[in-house]
Amino acid sequence: MIQAKQELLQALEAVLAQMAPGAGLSSAFESPKVAAHGDLAITAAMPLARTLKKNPRELAQALVAQLRDQPAVQRWVQDIEIAGPGFVNLRLKPTAKQAVVAEVLRDTRTFGCRPARTERVLVEFVSANPTGPLHVGHARQAALGDCICNLFEAQGWQVTREFYYNDAGVQIATLAASTQARLRGLAPGDAGWPEAAYNGDYIADIAAAYRARATVQADDRSFTASGDIDDLDDIRQFAVAYLRREQDLDLQAFGVRFDHYFLESSLYVSGRVEAAVKRLVEGGDTYEKDGALWLRSTDYGDDKDRVMRKSAPAGADPSSLDGAQYTYFVPDVAYHIQKFERGFHKVINVQGSDHHGTVARVRAGLQAARLGIPQAFPDYLLHKMVTVMRGGQEVKISKRAGSYVTLRDLIDWTSRDAVRFFLISRKADTEFVFDVDLALKANDENPVFYVQYAHARICSVLAQWNKGLEAADLSLLTAPTEQALMLKLADYPEMLARAAADLAPHDLAFYLRDLSAAFHSYYAAERFLVDDEALARARMALLAATRQVLRNALQLLGVSAPESMAREVAPLPEEAA
Repeated sequence: MIQAKQELLQALEAVLAQMAPGAGLSSAFESPKVAAHGDLAITAAMPLARTLKKNPRELAQALVAQLRDQPAVQRWVQDIEIAGPGFVNLRLKPTAKQAVVAEVLRDTRTFGCRPARTERVLVEFVSANPTGPLHVGHARQAALGDCICNLFEAQGWQVTREFYYNDAGVQIATLAASTQARLRGLAPGDAGWPEAAYNGDYIADIAAAYRARATVQADDRSFTASGDIDDLDDIRQFAVAYLRREQDLDLQAFGVRFDHYFLESSLYVSGRVEAAVKRLVEGGDTYEKDGALWLRSTDYGDDKDRVMRKSAPAGADPSSLDGAQYTYFVPDVAYHIQKFERGFHKVINVQGSDHHGTVARVRAGLQAARLGIPQAFPDYLLHKMVTVMRGGQEVKISKRAGSYVTLRDLIDWTSRDAVRFFLISRKADTEFVFDVDLALKANDENPVFYVQYAHARICSVLAQWNKGLEAADLSLLTAPTEQALMLKLADYPEMLARAAADLAPHDLAFYLRDLSAAFHSYYAAERFLVDDEALARARMALLAATRQVLRNALQLLGVSAPESMAREVAPLPEEAA
């Protein structure tokens, strides 16, 4: 069916070019809102009517007349109808739908993927400060970012996963002071406990390891503690390394990897921050006011000008490398100049919605640098926070973290699969409630179970068949539920391309739920191991193709595709009906 849709798109493009030369109308199909109306819908008559200033229904009639003369339409389309103000609905021949089964079985793991290309993309995500365990917001970032990377890889891009962390500044000093206080026998609430200290139990764990002169090995560093409770710098370095290792373990448990770790401190040590500031000043878009250095970011679409360098306290050394004199967006500008200079002209940042204000100012700084960086560089996917519910109550505090629920908590309470699927199952810019009890249910209310159960059911049926699928007569697949399932399989490649282009990994979760629903309906409506071996073989081929697409899509989500479900299964609605 992929070939059929491609040929039909080419036919539609040719007809639109004839009807409105030079208008640049794009050829595209949509899915009819009501399945009974057809298999593919064309909405081109409406924009064509605006271009030609004609009645859209009359244009739809002319469009249909020309389409009928196209060889691809004659080959693949059974019927064409006009509906409403000018919608054109196509009903495909059974052979067009049946072809997708052979296409999936031929391509297996690469079905829906595109060939390798030369374009490179850098995806930065999680980017947690090394001051505590990863919280549920980081978990959502990890799920979204990793899935986006997988989607771009499926589209042939060369993908680099990057983790940026702030290893300099006030919060790192607070981490060191908190650990030192624990080493001196203080605890939260004691007299002398630092007012801004981190209160989680993990600080006590760091202190105990430091006192024991432990060595910690993270992905990007190794450090051995001296055990000297008066050496604050040694404590700081050990605490950062300890938490980097803890974050590594959390990410490994979540099945997320990174190709590169980038340190904020390196931007100061290498002189990149100072170089970026110098470039902006020389570009003429900065000015001094009240002892501070400002960027005229309103010239680039920001709602107000931004302070780059704060007024220095009396006697302060303005050449200090600790970054205290610069506002947060300045190292961000230097970092993104560095990304661009590394050859990444497609960059995606997955961050929390609290970063919304940084988008305009970072892009303004990059434009003011006058390096030829595109105006929309970088791309942003901003996500809203996650509320965790358990036992009907909101969970706000983790004993380990002290003030928030961690990624490890979610995995321990449910499973990696559940956390991955749930955190991608809604649009990133919508708030999400993670219901722990729902994630443990073994019924159709639980979306990850519903999808995995579809895969396991198919594995069970195919194991009973235990015969080859060679020479399957796909023309026998004519039942309505078979037609619906094959149409959904054929949607997979376009869905992948759209999800990558729109930075919409939730589309993959939606698709999996829809594909599983189509399969479960088929399972409830038809028998597979029938006496007619030719029909049984054709149905086994369809099941094998469905299993393959389920497996492919789950892999992109980072979710397993089990061949059996150990938990007791409640009847699904399709069976109850």
